[in-house]
Amino acid sequence: MPRLNIKPSTRNFNKKKTFSRLVKYFYKTHPVMVTIIIFCLIIMSISSMSASIFMQLVIDDVIYGGIREGFDAVKTDLIIYMVSLGSIYIAALISSITYNQLNAVVTQGFLYKMRTDMFNNMEKLPISYFDRNSHGEIMSTYTNDVDAIRQLVSQVFPQFIQVLLTEILLFAVMLYYSIWLTIVEVFSVIAIYFVTKKVGGGSSKYFIKQQASIARCEGFIEEMMNGQKVVKVFSHEEKAKADFEVLNEELNENGYKANAYANMLGPIIHNIGNILYVIVAIVGVVLVATKAQNLSIINGFSLLSIGTAVTFLGMSRQFANSFNQISTQINGVVMGLAGADRIFELMDLEVEKDEGYVTLVNANISEDGTITESNSRTNMWAWKHPHHDGTVTYTRLSGDIRFYDVDFGYYPDKIVLHNVSLYAKPGQKIALVGATGAGKTTITNLINRFYDLSYGKVRYDDINIEKIKKNDLRRSIGMVLQDTNLFTGTVKENILYGKLDATDEEVYKAAKIANAYDFITRLPDGFDTMLTANGSQLSQGQRQLISIARAAIADPPVMILDEATSSIDTRTEALVQKGMDGLMQGRTVFVIAHRLSTVQNSNAIMVLDHGNIIERGDHESLIKEKGMYYQLYTGAFELE
Repeated sequence: MPRLNIKPSTRNFNKKKTFSRLVKYFYKTHPVMVTIIIFCLIIMSISSMSASIFMQLVIDDVIYGGIREGFDAVKTDLIIYMVSLGSIYIAALISSITYNQLNAVVTQGFLYKMRTDMFNNMEKLPISYFDRNSHGEIMSTYTNDVDAIRQLVSQVFPQFIQVLLTEILLFAVMLYYSIWLTIVEVFSVIAIYFVTKKVGGGSSKYFIKQQASIARCEGFIEEMMNGQKVVKVFSHEEKAKADFEVLNEELNENGYKANAYANMLGPIIHNIGNILYVIVAIVGVVLVATKAQNLSIINGFSLLSIGTAVTFLGMSRQFANSFNQISTQINGVVMGLAGADRIFELMDLEVEKDEGYVTLVNANISEDGTITESNSRTNMWAWKHPHHDGTVTYTRLSGDIRFYDVDFGYYPDKIVLHNVSLYAKPGQKIALVGATGAGKTTITNLINRFYDLSYGKVRYDDINIEKIKKNDLRRSIGMVLQDTNLFTGTVKENILYGKLDATDEEVYKAAKIANAYDFITRLPDGFDTMLTANGSQLSQGQRQLISIARAAIADPPVMILDEATSSIDTRTEALVQKGMDGLMQGRTVFVIAHRLSTVQNSNAIMVLDHGNIIERGDHESLIKEKGMYYQLYTGAFELE
């Protein structure tokens, strides 16, 4: 089975820019709660180092003070220290509980807003985006990338902030206690920084590649799942496994290298901390011994007491461990930022442009033909056309569609329609006939404005369709495709897709028009039967009948049938054709069909070849010409 050629994104990944944007996006979601969370983290950071400070006070003031002055003299100090420390821990406990509760609320609210913004923007993207990108790769953005961001904002960010605050406080206290030992710490920080930059940089590069590899791998899996019948029919299993092995090997390689770098960083920083601990201990002993001998130091800097030395060793260990904690989160940071970049890329994609200003409105039409707008549903429609001079005119929606010298190409250098001109008057049935790739479906795509013209003009009720708002344009057109798409929900809900506010009677009527009513009522729960997996419990023909009923309930003036009956057997097709004939009365209909027997009653038949209309006319006139249509009809020339 052919696989989509998924190209990596050409977007330049700027970590700093992505980080800044993510932080702003996160903060704006719940600014008050985020501020409270930061305040809680500050209190928790203070409590994490308070034990070390109180250790120094107890050793120097209480223990040594008691030895010098007697323990009765320092009881008050001990009580004050213990009460103070207890108060700090109680405040830290309250802060921790508050932080955990608010963090859950903020994280889920943030992810909710991000998924909503992603989906809302995705719904505005042009069809061409989904033509170019694997559905599995898009889904990976909603799953893997969002999960990576969840870990980043709920775990990594808070821990990073707390560690950063702790490091700042520790550095300030250490500087207050001893400038000499602090200088030793600074050298260790410099060493840790360069190691992190070197090793963490390699880890970062491969974690970014890993995220992209996951997306490509999932895209391939999703494609194979959808096409599993085709895979088995053509015995394509071995080739599918070989293709998957390539993608899986790429993912394995990137994942291995990413984690190899990440797993190397922690032990290196941990051992730098151990070496630092030994150096601080040695320097501390020297300074304590120097003070004990009443020796002076350069410029009279104060030396260390026993309590300060012991406390400094503890703070030194905590200082190194904090950096180690940060290093273990680097992979989470990189994966989160890579995921954020992919999500922002989806959010930043240029949405489908719509510069239309002509809208579709409910209308009242008097006997003399005067059209007025109505605020209630009248089942009559009109185009509301505001003009530059401030006037507004109304044109009755009738379904008159005309092409004038249209050229179109999906890519600028590959034009697929050449100088196409055609007209479809209200109530006419226009058939498009030709081999695969002749341009039949492309014409119907242009009517819906799924793509914009390269050259020429299309007018709808004598209005340039580029002036009509796309949503209003598409509301006036019903469409039944060869490939049915049924959504998870009941049969009734799937039919209501064509008209959400339809009554039950309208649903039943639409089902009868499509000749789907009988088989639906025989389902276990009738119209309330739940459909899943694109209606897999139904036959292909039954799925198509529900799709036709969905178009029928919309009751549009223009109907496009793109191989609508190709999946239905001949007997069912005859029944559906009767219903479709009733549905098509008074409507403009474009029919694409390989079965020429279904288009004989068309008002006009357009025969296309390589994007050109080479013949046009009704069935009888084209048969008399004995051209391409005659050859197709008599079987002298195959459509494919």
